[in-house]
Amino acid sequence: MRQIVVQNFLLDARGGLRPRAEKDGQPKGAVRIVSPYDREARRAIRGNTRWSGYLVHVTETCETGPQANLITDIATTKPTRDTEALPGIHTRLRDRRLLPLQHLLDGGYLSVSLLHRSLRDHQVELVGPVKASGAWQSKEQTGFTRDDFTIDFDQRQVTCPNGKTSHIWIEPPAMAPCTVARFHPHQCNPCPDRPACARGTAARTVNFLPQHLHELQAQNRANQQDSQWRRLYATRSGVEGTICEFINGHRTRRSRYHGHRKTHLQHVLTGIAINIERLASRTTRHPHRPRSPTTFQQYLDARGLTWECWWRQGK
Repeated sequence: MRQIVVQNFLLDARGGLRPRAEKDGQPKGAVRIVSPYDREARRAIRGNTRWSGYLVHVTETCETGPQANLITDIATTKPTRDTEALPGIHTRLRDRRLLPLQHLLDGGYLSVSLLHRSLRDHQVELVGPVKASGAWQSKEQTGFTRDDFTIDFDQRQVTCPNGKTSHIWIEPPAMAPCTVARFHPHQCNPCPDRPACARGTAARTVNFLPQHLHELQAQNRANQQDSQWRRLYATRSGVEGTICEFINGHRTRRSRYHGHRKTHLQHVLTGIAINIERLASRTTRHPHRPRSPTTFQQYLDARGLTWECWWRQGK
């Protein structure tokens, strides 16, 4: 499953209202209208990509064999986190009796809580990489990460690589559902491995999820090192071709209508068209051959004029 950035074409053609700078009395992160023509469109930034509009999330089958892989769900959302779209996708697939046993996802759709929730509520195994830790030890790969510590949930303590045990085990509401284990400064200061464990004057602190989520996260990261898991996850790359077909074949990056509901209808009709074409290509007895240019197209060629942008041209 993957997402598509969708922009409103009238916004690009006529211009629109840009997000204003924050002023006194205006709440941070307030929703702002970015187009006078589509009040439901929202401004978003993903890396170097900036747009005003929506996101499209596409789900398709990935069976091996001669059968066609069909699109089973299309979700049109405002530019939010991808993880917020997944519960709705599973609910719709359940209502249509199309839930898979395994759902291959881009890493942006995955979290440990969603791994647990999908297994609990829908009996669906999510296959994909869980986001890595953002601690400097993990980023630089030069220090002791959380995986180097031994967590004893029964004794409610954490043991560091040098055998020291934590003296504080708390579950602060501000960091729910994470648990925080802290070591004492007199344990960390004389340690010869302190530069690879903690920076500054504070002692080492280890944050981790509840036991059932912690074990699920560890299992997911261990699976990513297995060659069989990698071959399975490589199957997800097939959806990239579907994304290309949406974008280049049907110009999905531009919405032909105003509003979330009409834009979603456009995406659904596009998905239906793709499914019909895939089914038709499996039932034909003869290999596909492109049609010869029409008389009008030959007329345009003779005078050096460009054709209309048909989807089969991939423009």
